[in-house]
Amino acid sequence: MSLRLTPGARIVAATHNPGKARELAALLEGRFEVVTAASLGLSEPEETEQTFGGNALLKARAAADASGLIALADDSGLSATALDGAPGVYSARWAGPGKDFAHAMALVERRIAESESDDRSAWFTCALAVAWPQGGPAVVVEGRVEGMLIFPPRGGKGFGYDPIFLPDGLGRTFGEMEEAEKDALSHRARAFAKLKAALLD
Repeated sequence: MSLRLTPGARIVAATHNPGKARELAALLEGRFEVVTAASLGLSEPEETEQTFGGNALLKARAAADASGLIALADDSGLSATALDGAPGVYSARWAGPGKDFAHAMALVERRIAESESDDRSAWFTCALAVAWPQGGPAVVVEGRVEGMLIFPPRGGKGFGYDPIFLPDGLGRTFGEMEEAEKDALSHRARAFAKLKAALLD
């Protein structure tokens, strides 16, 4: 089986997060017909792995097998140096069942204050996995972007922890950037560049 993606193919984006779905579709540059796991009524598997790559692969395999389509899945999160890499793979869980990221950002701020650390460095990690259905092959890649945490949050764009993350060398948080600007330098874009080299070019 070829590990290349044919332009025009129908691909399921294994996410129920509208923000991630938009970013994944934008990164695919209109080369494919993208449908989401949510639009197909696919359930979200429990994320039981301890790494971003493991969770991305778990989600991609579940969506591919349930839909019969090639599936693209993302697992990403914020890691704070002062919190020994937390929330990390638990980034979404810190937002609770209602995906309340205002609560999650406040929790990060509180935990850092309790740590009494002056270190505000942090990084975003994104793992992307592509899986073929019925036990077919899979590819997993990872991208990372370094930065600093700032409080209070700034900007209403993006999603998740974007308003508290200031990428190195820039004066705006991800939450203050237009989608195209963020897409050009984000952890997801860096992971996708590796995926593109492996499967598209």
